[in-house]
Amino acid sequence: MQVSVQEEGFEFGARAEAFAKVNNAMGAIVTFTGIVRDADQGGLVAMEIEHYPGMTLKALTEITQTAMDRWSLGDALVIHRYGRLAPGEQIMMVATASRHRKDAFEAAEYLMDYLKSRAPFWKKEILDGGTTEWVAAKDSDEDALDRW
Repeated sequence: MQVSVQEEGFEFGARAEAFAKVNNAMGAIVTFTGIVRDADQGGLVAMEIEHYPGMTLKALTEITQTAMDRWSLGDALVIHRYGRLAPGEQIMMVATASRHRKDAFEAAEYLMDYLKSRAPFWKKEILDGGTTEWVAAKDSDEDALDRW
């Protein structure tokens, strides 16, 4: 199990390939990468992501271990970035490995839902003209997490 909270970018292809290589006895590998998208109203210049290092790493490690146990995963990888990110940049990556695809897919979805709504990150959008807005939680994100 690997959990990383980092400022620097990552190379998705290399990370996915390395993850698959060390988990070649598993029957299923599922990967997902989140990308910074434009603001709902358009004009996003950047997104600033803040966190408390010890608290964030601990929370992500605990939820990843929960996924490992609940879905009988052979391995899991979670990377989440912080700092100033431009539209189109990778913000996070989840990878799961299991003997069966259902477990790998469900565990990956669970981790993505958790990262979207409960991970201790604070996101601020910086818009054209210097306007800033904190990203508020959405009911739809909470509803997605409630299914677990």
